[in-house]
Amino acid sequence: MPGGRLAGRADERAALAELLDGVRSGAGRVLVLRGEPGVGKSALLRYAAEQAAPATVLRATGAEPETGLAFAALHQLLRPVAGLIDALPGPQRDAVRGALGLAAPPAAQDRFLVAAGVLSLLAEAGRQHGLLCVVDDFHWVDRASADALLFAARRLDTDGVGLLIATRDTPDTRYALRDLPERRLTGLDVADAAAALAGWAAVEPSPRVAALIAEATDGNPLALQETAELLTAGQLTGHEPLPDPLPLGEGVTAVYGGQLAALPAGTRRVLLVTALDGRGDPRVVLAAAARLGAPERALEPAEAAGLLVDGPAAITFRHPLIRSAVHAAASPADRRAAHEALAAVLGAAGDADRRAGHLAAVAIGPDEEIAADLAAAADRARARGGYADAADALTRAAQLTPDPAARARRLTDAAVAAWLGGRPGQAHSALAAAGETAEDPGLLAELAQLRGRFALNSGDAAEALRIFLAAADQAPDRLQLLADAAEAASYVGDSDATVRIGRRAEALSEPPPPGSADAFVRDVLAGSGALQGGDPERGVPLLRRALAAVPGDTAVPDDAGDAGGAGDAGEAATLLWAAAAASLLGEGDAAAAYGARAGAVARVSGMAGTLPVVLENAATAERMNSRFALSTALSTEGLALAREAGISNSAAAHLANLAVCAAVRGEEDVCHTHARQALAIAIPHRLGLRVGVASYALGVLDLGLGRFAQAHERLAALVDAGPGAGHPVVVWGSVADRVEAAVAAGDEAAARTAVAFLERWSAHAASARSRALLARCRALVAEDDKAVSLLYEALGHLAVDSGAAYDRARTALLLGERLRRARRVGEARGHLRQAMEVFQRLAAEPWERRARGELRAAGESADRPAPDALAALTPQELRIARLVAQGAANREVAAQLFLSPRTVEYHLYKVYPKLGISSRAELTRLLLQ
Repeated sequence: MPGGRLAGRADERAALAELLDGVRSGAGRVLVLRGEPGVGKSALLRYAAEQAAPATVLRATGAEPETGLAFAALHQLLRPVAGLIDALPGPQRDAVRGALGLAAPPAAQDRFLVAAGVLSLLAEAGRQHGLLCVVDDFHWVDRASADALLFAARRLDTDGVGLLIATRDTPDTRYALRDLPERRLTGLDVADAAAALAGWAAVEPSPRVAALIAEATDGNPLALQETAELLTAGQLTGHEPLPDPLPLGEGVTAVYGGQLAALPAGTRRVLLVTALDGRGDPRVVLAAAARLGAPERALEPAEAAGLLVDGPAAITFRHPLIRSAVHAAASPADRRAAHEALAAVLGAAGDADRRAGHLAAVAIGPDEEIAADLAAAADRARARGGYADAADALTRAAQLTPDPAARARRLTDAAVAAWLGGRPGQAHSALAAAGETAEDPGLLAELAQLRGRFALNSGDAAEALRIFLAAADQAPDRLQLLADAAEAASYVGDSDATVRIGRRAEALSEPPPPGSADAFVRDVLAGSGALQGGDPERGVPLLRRALAAVPGDTAVPDDAGDAGGAGDAGEAATLLWAAAAASLLGEGDAAAAYGARAGAVARVSGMAGTLPVVLENAATAERMNSRFALSTALSTEGLALAREAGISNSAAAHLANLAVCAAVRGEEDVCHTHARQALAIAIPHRLGLRVGVASYALGVLDLGLGRFAQAHERLAALVDAGPGAGHPVVVWGSVADRVEAAVAAGDEAAARTAVAFLERWSAHAASARSRALLARCRALVAEDDKAVSLLYEALGHLAVDSGAAYDRARTALLLGERLRRARRVGEARGHLRQAMEVFQRLAAEPWERRARGELRAAGESADRPAPDALAALTPQELRIARLVAQGAANREVAAQLFLSPRTVEYHLYKVYPKLGISSRAELTRLLLQ
């Protein structure tokens, strides 16, 4: 802007002032500036940076040649604060160092872990005075950097960090930045345009001329500046006619084209090398230009013409359009020569990744050497967690690969990298292309397995099952294909398929060695198939043998959902299979324990990529253990991660679980919203398990609110729902509610049928909770005397089960109601009071209301007790508090929850006064009691 000032933009300056005030006060702030080239985005970024003091300012600018180089923009942004990386939590520190090339990346680098480390690093950099991150030309930022920055942007809560992004308006950036606050920039109005013209022009333009130019340029500041510099003094003052048309439009680029044409040939070569290099590294640019014959001082004419910005660290175009004009003005031969010169210089400097990119840009046909270089660059990007950029490099490598088999392999790798990078559309395209070329049976089986996995994560689960079974027909001894098929059958709720898969697993020609991980999976598959096929004599021992092989104690501590020891993906998978086996045996408490342990393993070992799926089971486990607030917190986290990763079927699982938690609390609107969103995904994707859970949530809501006929109708429908619309485990899990709803609705026959089903399902269950559930359901269809005895029996089974608070309160409520009806009022009051207090603590408002009403009817005042302190915590605060109570340090909590340590500190600062405590020891006693 003229004289370094910013013309106009009062609203935008106010928005920037608000952002900076928030940063200085310790809050996180994000703002996107979106607009056409030349509209003034970069000027606003410069203005914000100038006004940011005392906050630290970090800058990065996207460059088109670097869009495929993983973490290039992030390296540019974070270089000034790289010395703070050692202060990060261990897993985040190693991930960030690996991503930035400061150390060898850890094994199985994960993009979410890198992103969490970036968030922590930004928070650390802003700890003293705040931090402003300024990212220009975001539309050219590499995908790995963009993913990490956007992950951080959505979690800048209390870190004193501001993120200011400028971008052109493209479909990709509209999608990527869709949920961030933004301002769309348009041209300056006539008054501001006239002020800007006066600053740029040699003489002050007349009002009429200023208005004409503002109209012709639509107020675009860059167009205004270039036009002002091209018009004579007489034209500006109105003494001479203006050119018609004004030198605009092809405007603005044409203006630069004229300036470029007037430069010496050597200067144009240096500018072309600068444009193709992207970084503007003087050493690289000048060395490459020298190879093309450019003289030593070739940049001086361009600097004199005002095409470059002064600066010793980089050669920078004054505006991106100048770079575009340089590129457009060069012939194809000149561009190829410049790329080759850059490749030579970068190769000599050891920069293999950029060298490969430049060589690929000049390749005009298949070239295995260049393809291999690109594939190697992709391997390095993948090792650092830059999966999306690795996918781009592998796709280009495949295009240059002459051998069909090698091309298919690279396309397959590109598909996997794109999927891990959160680009499902690109993954499917690469997979389809690989399938057109692949001939090797092993690769064909791998492609089929990938197609199935992609469908299972984000598509039609029944189609995934079909794919896995067809692939298993071609590779009958591949146990993993059968395991994938069993997982798909479980998603769908297809018991017949589970039976067939179990038989095939049992009939493997080469059984896995006893005690191995494969032997465990085979036992689970075979046992599940036998049990669901009506052969418990064969199925139950197989499942028991599998569970006996699971490391650790099945009686997992109640706090296992959020803490645990070291583990890996294999251990988490084992625990999830164990949870499935326990469910089939009717042992919900054991299933919950295994699911909680799986969540702990995934979290502490940095398995962020698989965390959304593992959190499905951990959240369900906490719900089954009566911890509805924690279950809600875990599913809220899992839902956000699933959406960011593009795993829509996992999102459906978390939405369904959130619906159940809301139903228990009586939050009708929330329950309906989550259930509707879950069903919108689950029904077309034939996710019978998720359809069943979401439908169950609506039934539980009706039951709690006393709408017994509707509850009975909804819950009874779960029994008859076939594959893709229901699930056997949901039928079992809902049985107590189905019996209660049927009795309340007057359908005694349906209630007895449900009890008979439970008796068959739990015939081989050995846990106390399963025995309590059966006694409770039998009581509901028994005469009063027998019912009271059975309910006392159920309470006895649950007496020492710390995870059964909700079931214990439901049982106590039923017992109290029966005793009151039998005129044993004094005996009833204690059970009703206990039920009311537990429901109040769990925030199960409909059930608390029912218990309070029964207690009043029993003649006891039932004023609402003081609210539970834990109910005042937000889901985020509750997750943090539980981890701290389990002994985790702030940095460990930050690493496990993908937060910055500063955010953890902030939330703890709010937790202590809410709970009326002042120390970690008190927190531990309160939360783990």
